[in-house]
Formats: sequence, C-alpha cells, structure tokens
Amino acid sequence: MLHGSSRRLLSIPFPSNSRSISITHYRLHNDVFDFFNDLLQQCSKAHISQQIHSQIIVTGSYRSAFLAARVVAVYAGFGLLSDAWRVFESSAIESFSNLLLWNSILRANVAHGYCEEALEIYSRMRKLGVSPDGFTFPLVIRASALMGRGNLCRSVHGHAVEMGFPSHLHVGNELMGMYGKIGRMHDARKVFDRMAVRTCVSWNTMVSGYALNYDCEGASEMFRMMGSAGLEPNLVTWTSLLSSHARCGHRIETMELFGVMRRRGTGATGEALAVVLSVCVDLDACDAGRVIHGYVVKGGFEKYLFVKNSLICLYGKHGNVNAAQILFLEMETKSIVSWNALISSYAESGLCDEAFAIFSQLEKSDEYPMVRPNVVSWSAVIGGFASKGQGEEALELFRRMLLDEVTANSVTITSVLSVCAELSALHLGREIHGHVVRSLMDGDILVGNGLINMYTKCGSFKEGNSVFEKTKNRDLISWNTMIAGYGMHGLGENALRTFDQMIKDGFEPDGVTYVATLSACSHAGLVAEGRELFDKMITEFRVEPQMEHYACMVDILGRAGLLQEASQFIKSMPMEPNDCVWGALLNSCRMHKNAEITEETASQIFNLNSETAGSYILLSNIYAASGRWEDSAKVRITAKTKGLKKTPGQSWIEVKKVVYTFTAGNTMHAELEEVYRILKVLGLQMEVETYIPDIDEEELRPILLGHRY
Repeated sequence: MLHGSSRRLLSIPFPSNSRSISITHYRLHNDVFDFFNDLLQQCSKAHISQQIHSQIIVTGSYRSAFLAARVVAVYAGFGLLSDAWRVFESSAIESFSNLLLWNSILRANVAHGYCEEALEIYSRMRKLGVSPDGFTFPLVIRASALMGRGNLCRSVHGHAVEMGFPSHLHVGNELMGMYGKIGRMHDARKVFDRMAVRTCVSWNTMVSGYALNYDCEGASEMFRMMGSAGLEPNLVTWTSLLSSHARCGHRIETMELFGVMRRRGTGATGEALAVVLSVCVDLDACDAGRVIHGYVVKGGFEKYLFVKNSLICLYGKHGNVNAAQILFLEMETKSIVSWNALISSYAESGLCDEAFAIFSQLEKSDEYPMVRPNVVSWSAVIGGFASKGQGEEALELFRRMLLDEVTANSVTITSVLSVCAELSALHLGREIHGHVVRSLMDGDILVGNGLINMYTKCGSFKEGNSVFEKTKNRDLISWNTMIAGYGMHGLGENALRTFDQMIKDGFEPDGVTYVATLSACSHAGLVAEGRELFDKMITEFRVEPQMEHYACMVDILGRAGLLQEASQFIKSMPMEPNDCVWGALLNSCRMHKNAEITEETASQIFNLNSETAGSYILLSNIYAASGRWEDSAKVRITAKTKGLKKTPGQSWIEVKKVVYTFTAGNTMHAELEEVYRILKVLGLQMEVETYIPDIDEEELRPILLGHRY
C-alpha cells in the first residue's frame, strides 16, 4: 500500500528503446491507477504486460477492480487467457461486485471462442447479484449465437427484455445478428421493426443476416428500405448485398450489382472483390476476372491474403496454372487455403503429378512448419487422380490419408467411391459404405449419390436401390444416377419407370436425364419409347436437344436396323453432326452389314476435323471384316497421318479384395495363359449352348482365342 508521505521509485524496462520509465508514486491513488492504465493501454508486448502486472501487485493496486479488468483485457489481447483467468480469480472480493471486471472476463472468453465458459461466467455473475448492462448483453448474446442453440438464444433474448434492454441499440444489433446466425430471420426482423433508433450497423446486420441465410430478396428489400430511410449504403452494405446474390447462385445479378456499385463511386472492399472473383470462377468469365484483378492492383488489395487466394482460384479454374503459380510465389505469407488453391488448380487441370508434387512440398515444408495438408489438400489430389482415371493412385493416397489420421469429408468419399465404380471394386465400395455409416455421413446427398453410382455401376442394383430409397433429400443427380445405372446394364424398362416416378415427384428432367434415359432405351431396343421421350423433351419439358441427344436417337434407330431413318434423322439435325453422331450410325452399319450407308458415313467422317480415332478404327474394322484389307489399311494410315490415337480399352475385375486390370494389346499380364485357357472353355460352352452374341462370328473367334486381347 502507498502511504501518504512515501515516495518510491518504480522502474519498468522497455527493450525497444533501451531505457526505463521511472515514476514517483503519487499520494493520490487515482494518479497511480491512471498511470498503470496508461501503461497497459500503450503495452505492445506480452512480457511487458507481465512486468506491469507485477508492479501493480507490488504497489498493492491489484485490489482495484478497474485495473484488474484492464489487466484481464490486456492478457486476453495477447492470447494469454490462462493468465487472464488467474487475474480474475485472484481479484479482491470486493472487486466481484464491479460489473467492469465481469464484462472484461466475459469479453476475453467470447473473443477466444469459449462460449460455454462465457455463459457459465454470466450465470455465476447473476447468482452473485450483479446486474448486466448494455455491454454485458451483447457479449452473452454473441456467445449464444456462436453455440447455435435456438432455445438458449430465445432465453437470453427474454432475459434482456426482462432486464429493460428491449430498445437498447447495441443489444438490438446483437440480437439481430444472433437470430441471423441461427437461421431465424423472421425473429431478427421483429427485433429490427421494434427498434426506436437504428444506425447503419443495424441495417447492415439485417442485410448480412439475409445473405447468410441465402435470401437475396430479403437482402435487396432491406437495401432499398435503407435508401428510403435516408441512409446511404456503405461498403459493408454493398459487400453483404453482393454476397447474398452470390450465395443464392445469382451470378449475373452479382456482376451487375458490382457494376452499379462501381458507377456510384462507392469503391470496393477486399471482401467484395473476393466475392466477385468467386463469381467469375463459377461463370467461367476469365476476362471479367482479369478486370477485377486490375481493381485489386489499383485498390492496393494485393496484400490481402483472401483476395490473393481468390485470384489463384480464378486462374487455376480456367487452366492458367502458370498465372496461379506466379501469384502463389509472390505471396509473403501463405495459408493452407493458398496451398490448397494451387494444388486444386493443378489437379483440376489434369496435372495430377504436379499437384502431388506441390502437396508433397507442403508436407515437408520447413518454411511453414505449422501449415500441413488438411482434408481439402488430400481431397484435391485424390479427386485429381480419380478424375484422370488413375484409380490405384487415388486409392493409395486415400489409404495414406487414413493412416495420417485425417478425417475424410464428403468430397473425399465421393472421389473414392467414383474410383470403386470405375474399377468395379464392389467389395471395397462396401467397405467405404461402412465407413460412411460409422462416420454418420450417410445423410449427405453428395455421398448418397456417390454410393448409388458405385453400386449401380458395379451391377448391384439391390444395394443401389436401397441407398436411393433411403436418401431423404434426393436431388436431380440422384434420379439421373439411378436411371443411368439401369441403362448401362440394359434394364431399359426399369430406367423408364424411374424416369416416370421422377416426374411424378415433381422433378424437372435436364439434359443429363435425357442422355441417360435415351441411352437406356438404346441398349434395351425400346425404339417407340425413345421416340416419345425425344419428342416430349422438346414439346413438354422445353429442353433443347444437344449433340449427345441426337447421337442417342441415331443409336436407338440404328441398333433397331432403321438405318435409312437414322440417316435421314442426321440430315434433319439443326447443327452439324460430329463424330459421335456419325460413329453411332457407323456402328449400326457394322451390326447390320449395310455397305451403302457405311460408304456414305465414311465420307462424312473423313471430312470431320475429329480429334479422336474411334470412328476411324471402327471403319477400318468394318472394311477388314468384309475382306477389304487395302481400304482398311488406308483408313488406319489416314488416322495415323492426322495424329489420332485410340486409347487402349481397359477392364477391371475384383477377386478376393484385389483389383486386376486388363488392357487391350497388353501381352505381359501375369495371369495371361490362365485367362486364355478360360476363354477357350467359355467359347466351347457358348457353341454347345448355341449362344448368339451381338458380334460377328469372324470377330468373335479371334477374341476368344486371345488374338485380339
């Protein structure tokens, strides 16, 4: 304690300027408190705050609730929450009747995300008879919002009303923000309507609340009302409005609003630019993105980490990985989001090895020891290999991910399931399904669709249909996947029943639906049904037929032997047919041995600037099958001259949890002799049972004998 006549020298070293601050104790306690308060406000280093605290204890000033509250706030600001707690708990008994101390420890806990602890502090405070004020309630309301419990939020609101704060400006703003976070915007609107005084913060809170809840109409209405009330929307208002439209998928409207914002001379925030850049990615509008990049440079937002990350995503999504790489290397500080953006850029561009190299660099980086691959990093490289057809590499990475104890998310699981589907690895797919159930992800629509796809492609329709029936919130992808699965295995009637049920359930078919359903009709020989579907597609559902739909119709007609009708159908197309359309007709000519239409189709194929060799190889095989060896050779030479190469066909089979891959033309397989032996046995059995396959006998025999393996 300071005595009235005592004078004592206090010395606190400040390394930054290599000198000490010396003071003489004043006789009045208020002077000492003011001095320590000034020191704490100016404190810029954690260890200096501890030195100041020690001097407060030495002088006996620790009994001041005001200084205790200030020390708690300073410690919390430096992240020393345990030290802040010790100061709070060791405060003088009389300090616990001071609301300032309680508000300080409340703020410290809420700021660090310790919401339950904050509410326990509030409860303890109330039990001691300390009444909250207009600073207490915003903190308690914020903690309740972060916990996301509706009943708790309403209880806190009721308490604020009981305590006489229904019209308090800051309390009202926090209540609106709270209701927005828990998805109850109608309650937020009630609070807003009852407020006697509103500031720009009040309006912005409502606009951002609607944005958070994907309600761009509500956000737009509030924006208009704000202008009618005589308040000029500021940068925060505009950013929230842009965000609301972007989150609702109204991308064109978002770009238009950004244009209006620029014309009004409002300027822009880093957040607004990041929103617009994300929209440019979704719109595939790289040129517009470059214009926004110019705004970023002119506005001095290049140092904003989240803006730079958005730019990496923009260029990466559009395949400009070099620009993405340059932006990444320019960054002084790189977050995990930065690394993930670059990894995804390479993976989505099909450069899987490069993506994996960056991923490995992140794993071993000494420059950023605290930044290590997370589930997004793993999912990006796994998805990249999966989409490139390198399933074994994707599965190996997934195994490594699990060994590293990284919890898979729905994106990871969906990528792995797609690999299982392509490899027909049913047993592994079932294991993944078990993992999904144990991880409580079976309610995720993305995972559910992945499971349906895996089971149907593996031919397990009972399990696929079981997942489909259990999927509560089916989307169009769920229906399309089920239809495509049936069609792939020749179950056209099942595909059509599923299509009809989808319509009854209120879903509008899209282009993908029609490709799947028409393809199902083709494989099942359902010509009349295919014609009807194609007509309804245009007249009833207003879906504009694309090239793939015309190819499906040509295939339906051609497989049924209606080659003249198929040829006329192609000639009536409103667009120039591509090699897929002509290829479908050519394949039908092979099946039905129609030389006249084959020649006509061949001339069309030769006039195409095709980048695939499929139609050329098919035509060559047709000529070879009819003994026209010279013509067959000419077609292959033409394909070779054009630099066209056919990707070798591959098939997979899973036996005892091991996936075996077979590639056409590969004679180095370890089990090759055994495969040939079984093929011969099957060939003999087919002859005995007089089975007639959908292939020429001349072509069938060399396949069974292994000559075209």
